[in-house]
Amino acid sequence: MPPQNAHLDPLDTLQATFGFSSLRPGQDSVVQAVMAGKDTLAIMPTGGGKSLCYQLPALCRPGLTLVVSPLIALMKDQVDALEQRGIPAVMINSTLTAEEHRERLRALRQQTCRILYVAPERFAQDSFMSLLAETPISLIAIDEAHCLSQWGHDFRPDYLRLGRVIEQLGHPQTIALTATATRQVREDILNHLRLRDPAVIISGFARDNLTFRTTPCDTQQEKLLRLHQLIREWKTGIIYCSTRKKVMTVFGDLKEHGINAIAYHAGLTDAEREYAQNQFINREADIAVATNAFGMGIDRADVRFVAHYEIPGSVEAYYQEAGRAGRDGRPAHCELLFNHADLRTQEYFFEGSNPGYNTIADIYTWLRRHSDPDTHTIEATIDEIADSLRIKNTMGISSAIATLVHAGAIQRYDIPGKTARGTRICHPDLPATRLGIDREHLREKETRDHAKIDTVTQYAYSHTCRQQWILDYFGEPDPQPCGRCDICLPPDAASYPALEGEPLLTVRKALSGIARASRRRSDGTWEAIFGRNKIMQMLRGVQSPAIAHMTDLSTYGILKNLSENAIKALFRCLAKAGCLATTGGDRPLLTLSRRGHDIMTGQTPATIPTTGWAGNITHSPMRGTTSSRTIDGIALGQPDRALYDLLSALRKNLAHEQGIPPYRIMTNETLLALSAVKPLTAEAAMPIKGIGPATAEKYLPHFLELIAEYLEG
Repeated sequence: MPPQNAHLDPLDTLQATFGFSSLRPGQDSVVQAVMAGKDTLAIMPTGGGKSLCYQLPALCRPGLTLVVSPLIALMKDQVDALEQRGIPAVMINSTLTAEEHRERLRALRQQTCRILYVAPERFAQDSFMSLLAETPISLIAIDEAHCLSQWGHDFRPDYLRLGRVIEQLGHPQTIALTATATRQVREDILNHLRLRDPAVIISGFARDNLTFRTTPCDTQQEKLLRLHQLIREWKTGIIYCSTRKKVMTVFGDLKEHGINAIAYHAGLTDAEREYAQNQFINREADIAVATNAFGMGIDRADVRFVAHYEIPGSVEAYYQEAGRAGRDGRPAHCELLFNHADLRTQEYFFEGSNPGYNTIADIYTWLRRHSDPDTHTIEATIDEIADSLRIKNTMGISSAIATLVHAGAIQRYDIPGKTARGTRICHPDLPATRLGIDREHLREKETRDHAKIDTVTQYAYSHTCRQQWILDYFGEPDPQPCGRCDICLPPDAASYPALEGEPLLTVRKALSGIARASRRRSDGTWEAIFGRNKIMQMLRGVQSPAIAHMTDLSTYGILKNLSENAIKALFRCLAKAGCLATTGGDRPLLTLSRRGHDIMTGQTPATIPTTGWAGNITHSPMRGTTSSRTIDGIALGQPDRALYDLLSALRKNLAHEQGIPPYRIMTNETLLALSAVKPLTAEAAMPIKGIGPATAEKYLPHFLELIAEYLEG
């Protein structure tokens, strides 16, 4: 351990204590700023080594480094790692026994502790603040600093007191660190902490070793199958679920299939969570199925994939959690398994995070009424309050209590030997009608929180490079496409078969139907009008009032030879191959992507998976025709009678202008083939009998133009 009275060279200490010969890019500038005595805000990507930016300076100069951390698991991981290196570090939190708590405070008084980890709520205790005031503090490090911003994705009211704490302690040098902070969040951090002439160091958000993908999934079974594929391919990973119930569902499935995994969620005891966490860290299990509390500070660099089983509540949360993959710098994979219905879970969380003013007032009144008349305290649990007030969403009670704490109406305190916390009424005579709670502020928070859900939904539906979209969101200047994600490189497209014959025609019919159910923009892209289910019903020729307005489309019933399950499988395969584009919103709409358009028009090979539909194709006549046709061995599918009539009229006009018989321009058989294939390029039309080089040059452009106009509606 370095002597307390010495200012040591950071690089020498880095080598001697941590075994590194140099700092990573980004770390060096942060450490330099801290060693120069400057208040600092460091924005570094997950896995960038934020903790070393305050641990190293802590060992290079005298005094205590006070680290504020939001999670007990994160504290424990870091304290254990420091102790293994012979560094006297301790943590103080609610999990300690009374004797352990006394020992830690004794070490603090005797100044034998170099780094102290505490949770932000600890500063509410006057005795603890008095002890800190007597302790020489050289640095305050606030980890996960985005927690103090209500614009952030993980707002924690206890973080709001940190600005006052810093002032009360004489404003020691302060460093705030986070991996995910938009411009608004950065401003909040600087303002709340009152940092003096701070060095703001942004190392960049890009993680060049990560590949991002969003996979649409219609069912839970699809999600589970995809997880098995990811595990086979990547071996080591974290699977994030939104709820405890879902964690246990996924964990149970993996266990049934003999996969060695751990489950981690807030419903486990502290001992159970610690055991599960240690299994993963010590590589006794390579798969962790967890809620979002898992992973902060986890010292396992070889996580090869992070999968989100459901959409998270914000882009910040997604990128922070995904960033736990590939911390060793090697290639890693991040995937969102997306089903629009999963947003209901986030809406539930949203409601729990935003109780209305009346709910807050009701909870305050209940606490006052049931508190001890002498001490004005109550030890009721969240569930007891919920049962008494008949509130279904218990999250709303926790949020209301946090709001009351922030307003100074109540205080929360630890109960020795219990995980539940007690509540003290600060002003027993204060009625609910006089609570100092800003209702407009509550409405603003509600608007912000809903915007976070809307934004992460936009990410899921986006057709922009995944990493480029994220970097743009965080305000990184001029982000470039990554070239690796499912948008830049549709997943496994090259490994799918290039379809021919009937499967190819089925795909083109489906894409043509989607085009007919869309609107063509002036820039050549497609605008969605209808949802997926209506388009599938239209293609199958379903007779339903819901699609009565679609029965006049020329593609109505064009795929009535496919069963309902087969056409669903076809659409899933089209989505996986990057052929479809979906808009966000409560009722997503479907249209063609650029790749789907190019496959429809024959400009791109139809490399598309065939699972679940190609083997189910049965031949069925289209309306207006009696049979499918084969010309020169090329299966053409059913001619489109309406298009054939238009092509015949065009041929008649051209023949009249040229003064030649219509058959000299194109035969009936060739027109039937054109109406079936609907080519939009000469290359796509050339295999059709009757279209040779002379015809292609002289007449074909007129027919291709008509087909394009027909498809555009």
